[in-house]
Amino acid sequence: MSSLTRRDLLRSGLAVSATTLVGGSVERAQALLAKYAGVPSAEFSSAVAPRERLLLDFNWKFFQGNAADPRRDLGFGMGQGDFAKSGEFEFATAKFDDSKWRSLNLPHDWAVELPFVRDEEQQDHGYKPLGRRYPETSIGWYRRTFNLGKEDSGRRISVEFDGAFRSALVFLNGYFIGRNDNGYAPFCFDLTDFANFSGKNFLVVRMDASFGDGWFYEGAGIYRHVWLTKTDSLHLARWETYVRPSVKGNAAAIALGTVVQNQGTNPESSRVRWQVLDHSGKVVATADSAAQSVPPDSSVAFTASASVSNPALWSPETPNLYSVVASIETAGKLRDAERVTFGVRTLAWDPDKGFFLNGKHVEIKGTCNHQDHAGVGAALPDRLQWYRLAVLKDMGGNAVRTSHNMPTPEWVEACDQMGMMMMCETRQMSSNPEGMAQLEVMIKRYRNSPSIILWSTGNEENTMMLQPQGIRVINEMIARSHELDPTRLCSAAVDAAFETHFPEQLDVMGFNYNLKVHDEWHKAHPRKPSVGSETASTISTRGIYETDKLRNWVSAYDLNHTAWSQLAEEWWKFYAAREWLAGGFAWTGFDYRGEPTPYGWPSVSSQFGIVDTCGFTKDHFYYYKAWWGSEPVLHLFPHWNWDQRNGEPISVWVHSNLDSVEVFLNGKSQGSKKVEPLSHLEWKISYEPGVLEARGTKDGKVVLTEKRETSSEPASIRLTPDRNEINADGEDVVVLTVEVLDQQGRPIPTADYPIHFKVTGDGALIGVGNGDPNCQESDKEPTRSLFNGLAQVIVQANRTPGTIRVEAYTGDWPPPKLPSTQVTITTKKVELRPSVE
Repeated sequence: MSSLTRRDLLRSGLAVSATTLVGGSVERAQALLAKYAGVPSAEFSSAVAPRERLLLDFNWKFFQGNAADPRRDLGFGMGQGDFAKSGEFEFATAKFDDSKWRSLNLPHDWAVELPFVRDEEQQDHGYKPLGRRYPETSIGWYRRTFNLGKEDSGRRISVEFDGAFRSALVFLNGYFIGRNDNGYAPFCFDLTDFANFSGKNFLVVRMDASFGDGWFYEGAGIYRHVWLTKTDSLHLARWETYVRPSVKGNAAAIALGTVVQNQGTNPESSRVRWQVLDHSGKVVATADSAAQSVPPDSSVAFTASASVSNPALWSPETPNLYSVVASIETAGKLRDAERVTFGVRTLAWDPDKGFFLNGKHVEIKGTCNHQDHAGVGAALPDRLQWYRLAVLKDMGGNAVRTSHNMPTPEWVEACDQMGMMMMCETRQMSSNPEGMAQLEVMIKRYRNSPSIILWSTGNEENTMMLQPQGIRVINEMIARSHELDPTRLCSAAVDAAFETHFPEQLDVMGFNYNLKVHDEWHKAHPRKPSVGSETASTISTRGIYETDKLRNWVSAYDLNHTAWSQLAEEWWKFYAAREWLAGGFAWTGFDYRGEPTPYGWPSVSSQFGIVDTCGFTKDHFYYYKAWWGSEPVLHLFPHWNWDQRNGEPISVWVHSNLDSVEVFLNGKSQGSKKVEPLSHLEWKISYEPGVLEARGTKDGKVVLTEKRETSSEPASIRLTPDRNEINADGEDVVVLTVEVLDQQGRPIPTADYPIHFKVTGDGALIGVGNGDPNCQESDKEPTRSLFNGLAQVIVQANRTPGTIRVEAYTGDWPPPKLPSTQVTITTKKVELRPSVE
């Protein structure tokens, strides 16, 4: 039976209710997110006493340095003796005055704060002035003062960065601690020998964004979380705890392992105890290792096994999670402990039948995504990760690819908890020490996450793939991946070199585009499973229905793609018809900064997204929702505001998975059409103002209707928060949608008015956006123009419970002058993450 036939049969089982479709993806994503509002962060609960893991995000100072002039870079590099003597970096001591530095909290991306520059060399990076030719904006200094008490003496103190862009030099109390030269992999330094255990400590980080890792917007600065960790000298080694469940009948056999590190001066006779807990915290299994002696300055591996009866399996529909608490004991004394989240599920890749999860065939309905968002650049508050994932899940997506780098922990955590499979990709395809270190850190850090179904060793390395070095490199990477994680297979994103032996080395073939290659390659390699590692690259501008090259706009109908790519409807029909293809990852879920395809300046972001940089849906979002999701869908477009086009034919499209759709204009039928699988419907209708309506039929009954009405003059502003109550934790955010309504309360879909914002009370505005790929307004100023009727405001709570008031208003010029509107958000008291004060 073909995939098309299977899909047609599936359509008959849709759960349909006789209601009118109202609202948009934002509202549905809000409802989905509400389910996870009280879910604690895995990072919050990973440390178990006596270990402490403290968030080090608050109360930093920031200074913009200069890569070319030491006099404007704290004197760093003024002479050749900066590193001549230890302890002499005054900027990391009490002698230094940082009172004129800017105060801020992390995560922070200074690139998003910079102006745009018309420099074609910076096009792919979003036209931001970063790099060696922009020394005055490519260096940032961060400084943080914190206290350690005498009770911390004898413990190991380390600072951990989840990610910082790009080259970091770390100093403490005048001493140089270390450096890191990767913008995505986490890094850690032991501060113990340099710490002051009786008062203040001065931590300084010099970030240099003169070089990039990718060919897209990457941000600049400490854009992920920072942690201060305190452990016993005998402790669990970093990211060495693994949990490997395998399902056998009605039970899950669990292989457990970890590494105990002894940084003390005496040997320690130790054992490791594991407790397996279900989602409610109930202990469902325990295991103890054999006792071993751990010599000083050494590490020893410990293993054990356990069994869980009738395990609740993890899947996108039922993302059931367990956790393991691993603890070290010596002579009955608890020395260290940590909590690791995991899930129980089975994976299988079949060269003929595709992908199987828990023994069931699952089509991968995925998207590739970069990590930036409107208003905040690369420095996303945790809640925005969940917000973005909810948009993709509402579309019917069940998988994401982390293009093209190790993701932030909160993205993986959201996938684990919300039920989204992941192809997890490393940044550098190389077997050099740096490349292997990045790969190893990624796998160790995330190998316990059930959402990850496939490791990706890289993307489109077209020089290396064609050379003999490529086979040697990829074989080294795959072999090391299997050593660290024997439960998952490896792939890479291949868009060339199909005729070479390079792709043959992969466990799972990853096709990027090139639909003409797939069938022949599969025929020549019938034993190799395959997935679409990158597909689509459809281009469109939200709310635009005529391509206008002078304005850098692309029609939102599913009609435009690049020379190498395909339309949404085109690629998915191709993949759905081939059972041996496991599915694919569309480029991209969200629009992103940089790579402003298909235009250059003044475009500053891509137009590949199924949603824009804010998460506002483009029309082909509903194509995917119709054929990927399980709900009935009826989406009618375009809008019905076409001044000066009376009598002209307008192309009217519908995305639906119902049986048939009839369209009406001002009550007069324009014809009914049968819905064909994986296709859209289209009418040509002469424009006249009024009401355009679609009525969707299932089993002979109208079950969904949708209208597009001609709006009138602007009358008011509407602010819609994604939540009316958020946490007063200094981290949580509320995302507000901004619209202008007419006298009848209808949104004006073509509105482009500048809107001003004022935030007062217990929070602050941290970013604005509108999804316009050509908009060069500030992401940080309290003003944003609507783009095709929409804008977005992101407001973050402080740590004081109370209220946040957000006001929106227009200025005196340009018109229209509209009455201001205001919403109030409650910020509630919650348990705060343990943090460094």
